[in-house]
Amino acid sequence: MKSQSYAISESCDISTSAATKFVVLIGVVSLFSDLTYEGARSVTGPFLAVLGASGTVVGVVAGLGELVGYALRLASGYFADKTQRYWAIVFLGYGLNLLAVPLLALAGHWEVAAVLMVAERMGKAIRTPARDVMLSCASDTIGRGWGFGLHEALDQIGAICGPLVVAAVFFSRGTYEAGFALLLIPAVIALSVLFTAYRLYPRPHDLESAAIKLAGKGYPSFFWWYLAAIGCVAAGFADFPLVAYHFKKAASVPEHWIPIFYSVAMGVDAIAALIFGRIFDRIGIPVLIAAFVLSSLFAPLVFMGGFQAALVGMALWGVGMGAQESIVRAAIAGIVPRNRLGFAFGLFNTVYGVAWFAGSALMGTLYDISLIILVIFSVAAQLIAVPVILWSQRGSHS
Repeated sequence: MKSQSYAISESCDISTSAATKFVVLIGVVSLFSDLTYEGARSVTGPFLAVLGASGTVVGVVAGLGELVGYALRLASGYFADKTQRYWAIVFLGYGLNLLAVPLLALAGHWEVAAVLMVAERMGKAIRTPARDVMLSCASDTIGRGWGFGLHEALDQIGAICGPLVVAAVFFSRGTYEAGFALLLIPAVIALSVLFTAYRLYPRPHDLESAAIKLAGKGYPSFFWWYLAAIGCVAAGFADFPLVAYHFKKAASVPEHWIPIFYSVAMGVDAIAALIFGRIFDRIGIPVLIAAFVLSSLFAPLVFMGGFQAALVGMALWGVGMGAQESIVRAAIAGIVPRNRLGFAFGLFNTVYGVAWFAGSALMGTLYDISLIILVIFSVAAQLIAVPVILWSQRGSHS
């Protein structure tokens, strides 16, 4: 996507090798972090069911976690812009994000598990805007799409391995509690690598240009339309706990295969992020539209199909996640002035989280009423984003 008058006019004063090293280091942190919490999230839906939660409860808890997790990023992003204390914010967030997972092993009631699930999302919310600001600056040197795509690919290696670790526990006749306890190991590794990255890059300002890089104080109109479009996508994108709940309740996917299906989706996510990242650096927004159209097809396959259809549906679900976690963020870095980027990421994530919560809660309720209506809502909400982006982008060039 071509830079607008509000975009940053200069790249960061950092070599390509140093920028790549920073992105890879943070990517490794994300790898072990995702191994931890995505491993847990691959079974939290069935775990809540075992503890006696209903479909509505699963949908609300999943949506509430996303709501809190994304809404808190508004305050976290604002605080990051004002204080510039990126590492302090990142360490606090990762600590809460990662340590809440093994504590699920001690939850004996669905209410306790729900609190820990929300706490895990809160931790992710605290650290994400500050981390993304640092990533966006380093990515200016190697290409925003590629930088965020590379980070997402490393991130998803952990997301693939986490569910497989939990699946291995199940195959060895272990319990949910044993799986959660085992995830303490990658959590500790992630925090250790994070500390290493801090020692190598103790001053995040070293990743920024010393020159004045701001060409405006506000946001372009396209940014607001972009938020609205992504909100539509988030509202129609079912969270995995509800999908996993359906697999267990409908018996369309054997229980021990559920985390494996999640790993497949995460693998597709990683590949899609790299491919979309490269294409985004060449053609911009159109690749987003293609990703949204593809991912909108996951719902009928996942909720209406059998084992094989559900597997294809999870792959398309992974395509959507790959786009949302890489090029969706990369686009923001090319729209917003650097001094407002943390708040912009926070604002974006707040809109995304509110829409995800509303959509998840609604789809959880629809699940108990009609799968057909749930599927129609999911597909329609995601496809609405396409004309919104096309119309707003055309207006931004007029």
